[in-house]
Amino acid sequence: MYSAKSDRYETMPYNRCGVSGLKLPAVSLGLWHNFGTHDNFENMEQMCLTAFDNGITHFDLANNYGPEPGSAEENFGRILNGALKPYRDELIVSTKAGYTMWPGPYGDFGSRKYLLASLDQSLKRLGIDYVDIFYHHRMDPDTPLEESMSALDTAVKSGKALYAGISNYDSKHTAKTMEILKRLNCPFVINQSRYSIFNRHIETDGLKSFAAQNGCGIIAFSPLAQGMLTDRYLEGVPADSRVKTSGVFLKSADLTEKRLAQIHALNNIALRRGQTLAQMALAWVLRDGEITSVLIGASKPEQIIENIRAAENTKFTAEELGDIDRIAMS
Repeated sequence: MYSAKSDRYETMPYNRCGVSGLKLPAVSLGLWHNFGTHDNFENMEQMCLTAFDNGITHFDLANNYGPEPGSAEENFGRILNGALKPYRDELIVSTKAGYTMWPGPYGDFGSRKYLLASLDQSLKRLGIDYVDIFYHHRMDPDTPLEESMSALDTAVKSGKALYAGISNYDSKHTAKTMEILKRLNCPFVINQSRYSIFNRHIETDGLKSFAAQNGCGIIAFSPLAQGMLTDRYLEGVPADSRVKTSGVFLKSADLTEKRLAQIHALNNIALRRGQTLAQMALAWVLRDGEITSVLIGASKPEQIIENIRAAENTKFTAEELGDIDRIAMS
């Protein structure tokens, strides 16, 4: 029988999500990869238990995570209703809907029909009565924003979600979302966006500063740029890397000689800080207090333990920040 470590809350920082009462761990666990149909269940379980034992209370999913779509929710549901069942009230479980999930006109994007049907399916796969955060996964250019947000409001007021969130929304539509949900008196807490040393779009778009000034939490996904900001590519491209095994999210064209040189230069800064490149990259995302949490993925428990240590040192000197900017933006 699993028994969580008694000291699990002693080292992980917890940050308030916007102006809400909800706090998220500085480091959260994303189940985008390695929780699918063909992955090893015992390894999935050990990753989740290792995460919780080290203060990670937030587990992030979506209806289409797998492969196959839905399988990540099913696998996490087994863990949630098994070893983690006594700790449900200590956990933040989030899921999303917005990408293609089933055939026909009602299985994609942002209609009220799709979002609420998808949430019901997610709850069945997870084996729980509610999720803590329910996200609209992407902007829908063809559905009125009011309709998508009213679906989130219904999800919350029906008791099937505690908080509403959005993902991949730009600053303009985040502002409109907040206006609509405030009018509906629906507790909106967070926008999930891609953000890393190599991807600064939430800075150039103004989303990062807008969120900080207007009480919107931000949780960053792909903070390691699909593995580029790790030691994985310091000696070239491994045979089992995502570039060679799938090439879906990280393509060979991304790993140019210039990019590899940038990775080496950034690694030198990390070494001087006493961190791995991955730890420094995660710490950089958390550096100024404007990001609520950073989402990590993992393929084994040891990676989780290593990456959590990023939260131990998120302070950077002006010289370090300048050097990182010069290297990454050149």
